[in-house]
Formats: sequence, structure tokens, C-alpha cells
Amino acid sequence: MTEIPELPDCDDDGPHRRCLILGESQSTDLLLRFVLGPEDQVVPDIDERLPGRGFWLSARRDVVETAVKRKAFHRVARRMVNVPDDLVGLVERLLLRRCQDSLGLARRSGRALCGFDKVAAALSDGPGSLIEASDGSADGGRKIGQHVRRAGAAPRRIAAALTAEELGISFARERAVHAWVSAGPLADRIARDMARLASYRGI
Repeated sequence: MTEIPELPDCDDDGPHRRCLILGESQSTDLLLRFVLGPEDQVVPDIDERLPGRGFWLSARRDVVETAVKRKAFHRVARRMVNVPDDLVGLVERLLLRRCQDSLGLARRSGRALCGFDKVAAALSDGPGSLIEASDGSADGGRKIGQHVRRAGAAPRRIAAALTAEELGISFARERAVHAWVSAGPLADRIARDMARLASYRGI
């Protein structure tokens, strides 16, 4: 990977970077990393594992659109670079795939389940995170809220970034409106992934 200048870190505790467009130092939890790949191709590094020094944008569709329009990638690299024609859509697809892959991993490891009755029962089994589809019914949301209160639980509510169809894919089902992930590092990863996608989609 071709190295490019990295913007200065924030002085606050924890990993922070400065958004190339907004100029604000933010936690990397709601930022997207980009690097330059072969032939100076702009590559979204959603997993934040690619080599080379990266540059960062807020996880918002309008910010990525602005970066493309203003040729911000060329400016920070100090030369002409190759920007994918559908970079804005590509970023969303990669964020979605990471969310679904993480949830699928949690399901296969026995740390995630879906379905109203299963989720309602899991509320009393220990700490965890509650996920609801973005297009789930208000009535379903009220009912699961009632179970939360009856169980005396205080689950972390993960951002509703996925539709019922998208959530169902992670559980090998056509649709899923409610899901549960047991507490742990994988749940933390899913929460971050979903927050970034929700922010990107403006949810």
C-alpha cells in the first residue's frame, strides 16, 4: 500500500482521528478508514487492517459524497488517485456485509439468536444486547419493551441499522425482527459495526 499523510490524533483518551471533511477529532468508533491500494486506488478499510497509513472520514454518506466531489482524496495524497465510481455505495455494502458477518459469527458460536419468543426468554439469562430491525412494527417494539421491564433487564440496545430482511440473512432466515447477542467482545464489535452503518444510513 502507498503511504499517505495521516491527520493528527486528538489529545483525548482513546483512539481518535480527525475527519478529513468536517475537521473534527472524533472517536474511531464512528469513523471510516481509507488507504491507497495498488495503482493508487482509494480503498475503504472497513476492518481497519490494511497496511499503510490511513485517512479518516465520518461514517456518514454525505461526508463521503463530499469527499468525492471536493477531490479530498487527491488533496490528502498530494497527487491524483483513482476513486471508485461508486465509492459511496461500496462503503455501504461493505459496512452491511461486516454487520451481517459479525452477527453470523455470533450465531454460529451460540452467542446470538433471533425470534421474538427466544429473545424474550433470553432477557432473563444474563447481560446482552438487543437488536431490532429498522422496519419492525411499533407494536412489536412495545411488546419486547414490556418483556424487558418484566425481566428487570437493562440490555444494551444496538442501533437498528438493518432491515428485517438484512437481519434475517445473518440467521439463515428470510426475515428477523428481534435478535439477541450475549455480552462479550463480539457483542461490542457488533454494536460498533451497527452504529457505523446506522450513521451512514442516517438512521
